[in-house]
Order: sequence, then structure tokens, then C-alpha cells
Amino acid sequence: MKPIKLLISTLFILTCFIQAQNKFRKLSNQAFDVGEKLTFEVSYGFVTAGIAEMEIPKMKRISGRNAYQITFKVNSVSAFDSFYKVRDKYLTYLDAEGLFPWRFEQHIREGGFSRDFSAFFDQKRKIAHTSEGKHKIPKYVQDIVSAFYYVRTQDFSNFKKGDKIELANFYKDKTYPLEVVYHGTETVEVQAGKFDCIIVEPLVAKGGLFKSEGNILIWLTNDKNKIPVKVKTKIIIGDIYAELIKYKGLKN
Repeated sequence: MKPIKLLISTLFILTCFIQAQNKFRKLSNQAFDVGEKLTFEVSYGFVTAGIAEMEIPKMKRISGRNAYQITFKVNSVSAFDSFYKVRDKYLTYLDAEGLFPWRFEQHIREGGFSRDFSAFFDQKRKIAHTSEGKHKIPKYVQDIVSAFYYVRTQDFSNFKKGDKIELANFYKDKTYPLEVVYHGTETVEVQAGKFDCIIVEPLVAKGGLFKSEGNILIWLTNDKNKIPVKVKTKIIIGDIYAELIKYKGLKN
């Protein structure tokens, strides 16, 4: 009987271990939901260069769990195409309960440059299966789009200037540290309205939404929604701004 009892005990311990590995965190999300769509005007100096859209069109089942399908698109306007044509698209599937990604896609068309990249994040086995290979990842690793939506769910009410949120960002074949620095509050006015905002700065080593050599500042509404109102990206030849022009489907 002892061998049988030992076998049963071993199987029980193994089952508990597997169940523990498959359990995921549950985080509160009061910031966004399916149906949200944000539209931005992208400008360089006094010139309107493009239109950007961030949208959550639907919920989808992936790896047996509900996930937000989130898209981010940037298109240059026709008048700017002859100078520098842009047709960029990012796609992520964000776990609805745990706020971590299951899949990420990047389709870049900028001038004569193009790049297509995809990754499936096996968050159970901590492996990223990408279009360029297989790589180990830490649990709850983020892509750059999912990280942004995760940050929107955070409570900044007790933050002081210089406080940081520390995340792990996967891109291409590696996991990079991603720090989001809090810079205080400010009231800003854009075409979509006047908003009280918090200011954050993502310090991205790789895989950013802009191929820049400078910093990125983001103004988020200082409320439950925390929608981005303005983005300032400093590059070698100047500043690029993205400002909110319209929105719909806000959760609050």
C-alpha cells in the first residue's frame, strides 16, 4: 500500500503545482473597456503630419481567457505622404483580468522602411514564440502597447514627482526594463477639450512607438479613465506632438 500512497501523494503535489502555475493575478481596471476609441492629430512644428487612433474594438477568447483586442494605428496625411509616408499598426491582446498580453503584432511602414513582427506570449510556460524565434520571458511581461494600458489602471494619487512604475517590456528577442516616471500634474487644452492631467514619462530601451533619440512625455487625464490627451516626443530634428481631437466609448 505504501507505494500506492506515495504515488497518490506525488500526483496530488504535482497537480497542485500545475494549478498554481496556471493561476494568474487579478487586477482592477476602472480605466477602459470595449468600445473606447481615441483619435489624435499628429503634428511636426505647425504642420499636421498624421492621424493616430487607439481603439478597443472587441473582446476575444485567447488561451481560454477573455482578452481585450487593442489596436494602435498611425497614418500620415496625404499632404505629408510625399515627404514621409507612414502606415503603422500595432495590435495586442490584453488579458482582461490580469492585464498582461497574450499576443502582440507590429506592422511598420515608414518611408522606405518596413517591418513585420509578431509574438505569442505563453504566460504559463514563460516563453515568447515570435516570428523570429523562441525566447524566455518573465511572468507578466508586457509589450509596449499593453504596458501603456496597464499604466492607465494605476492609482497615482499618492505618487510624488520622480516616483516610478517598473515593468518588463519584451521586444524582438529580449526583455528590457521599462520605467514609467511620474512628473506631477498640469492642466492642458487641446481640440477635444480642457483636461486636468498627470504627466508620465516612459523610459523605453527598445520597442517604442516612436523611433526617437529623445524622451516621450504623456499627459493622462487625472480621473478614472486616464485617457492620453497629449504626447510630446523629442527627436533630433525637433518635437512631434500628438493631441486628442475626439473620443468615444469611455468607461467613465
